[in-house]
Amino acid sequence: MEKKVGGQTVIFSSPVGILATSSIVGQKESEGPLGHLFDVVEPDAMFGTKSWEKAESKFAQAAVSICEKKSGLSMADFDYVIAGDLLNQSTGSIYGLRNTNRPYFGIFGACSAMGEGMSLGAMLIDGGFAQNVIACASSHFCSAEKQFRFPLEMGSQRPPTSSWTVTGSAAVALTKSQTDVAITAATTGKMVDLQIKDANNMGAAMAPAAADTIVAHLKDTQRPPKYYDAIITGDLGYIGSELLLQLTAKEGYDISSVHKDCGIEIFDKEKQNTNAGGSGCACSGVVFSAYFYEELKKGAINKILFVPTGALMSPTSVQQGETIPSIAHAVAIENTQGGLV
Repeated sequence: MEKKVGGQTVIFSSPVGILATSSIVGQKESEGPLGHLFDVVEPDAMFGTKSWEKAESKFAQAAVSICEKKSGLSMADFDYVIAGDLLNQSTGSIYGLRNTNRPYFGIFGACSAMGEGMSLGAMLIDGGFAQNVIACASSHFCSAEKQFRFPLEMGSQRPPTSSWTVTGSAAVALTKSQTDVAITAATTGKMVDLQIKDANNMGAAMAPAAADTIVAHLKDTQRPPKYYDAIITGDLGYIGSELLLQLTAKEGYDISSVHKDCGIEIFDKEKQNTNAGGSGCACSGVVFSAYFYEELKKGAINKILFVPTGALMSPTSVQQGETIPSIAHAVAIENTQGGLV
């Protein structure tokens, strides 16, 4: 069976099962519309450590530990751990997961990390290189602001275009075994750069990549947008989501009736003062794990295209006035209980 279709998409020969998911968030995230769904709420932004960066590592460690327990497997049963975050050299993941004692792939896709990790994990399993894989993504509001924008101590005013980096982590356990919810296809994104330079406008920077990947997926698979109950972007927020709908419409795809965004779902914009919405590696991860995955398990929805988005910048590139390339990875996930169409 030919697995590659079109230019960017793979259709897995057998659905790659999702065995379990986990989510751990901070206090602010728990006060949003989905707060009651997360596995664990950690009210201390420092998580009992002496720095925000160390706290982020503890969030990642906790997410993997919770996912391991929920999966019913032991860590030794996982062939690979795949993880990513926003910190320099991905230290959030490295220091959080250094004691897993499992083969490890560290990835950098910025806020698209969960989509990238799930795609690569599914490819490893479908390719016969693994039986079980854990994918993890984490972020922290305070460490992200410190690294990419302004130290919190400055009390800088946040512009309306800014998004709120989600504090937390999520993990997804993938398996070769049959499960009720499974990954059926993945479309790997291309880097897209429309010359946005504003590090306080992630939605505008990432929307072009989200549109590019979604259109590529629909073209490669020859599926209409309504094939999916929901096309779920990761971190575009209100501004990026509006741009996304315009960009996909220009390509002949009206996704407005099925589009949802994790950055919009996780916070109450008015009550929580989060401006353009949520972002960060954990944003799409925790919203998928706590909400959309559970909706798929219940059969409330049956098919989604999960499209985490990432801005591929660094503190150095921002300081040097570089533009912000972006990327998005699409993962098709379906409820398999009624059989796949």
